[in-house]
Amino acid sequence: MTVIGITGPTGAGKTTALRVLAELGFEIVDCDRLYYERLREDEGLRQALETAFGPVFLPDGSLDRKRLAERVFRDRKELEKLDGIVNPAMYAAVEQKIKNCSQRGVAIDAVNLVESGIDRLCGCTVAITADPMVRRRRVMARDGLDEARAQARIAAQKPDSFYRARCSCFLENRAESRAEFDRQVRDLFMQILGDMEA
Repeated sequence: MTVIGITGPTGAGKTTALRVLAELGFEIVDCDRLYYERLREDEGLRQALETAFGPVFLPDGSLDRKRLAERVFRDRKELEKLDGIVNPAMYAAVEQKIKNCSQRGVAIDAVNLVESGIDRLCGCTVAITADPMVRRRRVMARDGLDEARAQARIAAQKPDSFYRARCSCFLENRAESRAEFDRQVRDLFMQILGDMEA
C-alpha cells in the first residue's frame, strides 16, 4: 500500500495536490473531516475531552469549537493536553483507513501530520508551501477574512523551515497559474510514485 502524507500551511495549494492524487487513484483521508467524524462516533474520545476540558459539546452534540479553542490557545499546556487526547485517536483512525483502503494508495491530508505522529504511517511526506503574502490573499478570498485576521492565521502556522527539516519532499508553490501548479504537482507525484512503486 502506497501512503503519501500531505501537509503545509493554509493557502499553499494542498487542495490541488490532493486532487491530483485522487485522479491518480488514491483515496483521500482528510484528517479534519475524520476528526469530526470520530467526535460523532467515538464516545470514549468525547468523554476524554469532557473530562479534560469540561462541557465542550453543544446541545446538538457538536463540538463547541470556539469554547475549546479559547481555552487551549491561551495556554500551551492545555493545547498539549488536547493533542495528547486527540493525536492517538487520530493515529488509530488513519491507520484503520489505510488498512481498509482498496485503491492504489492513501493520501493523508493533515496540517499536523508531523506533530501528530501520523507521518510515521507514510512512505513519503510532502510539504506544500507558498509565499506568505500569496497565502494571505488566498485565505482572504477563500475564507472571507479581512487582512488582519488572515495575517493572524498565517502568523500562527509553522515556518517553511519546519517542513523542510521533517518532510521527505518539499514543493514551494511559485506557479503563475493554477494550471502550471497542477503540472508541477503531477510531475512531482509521478516521480514519487515511480520511486515508491519501483
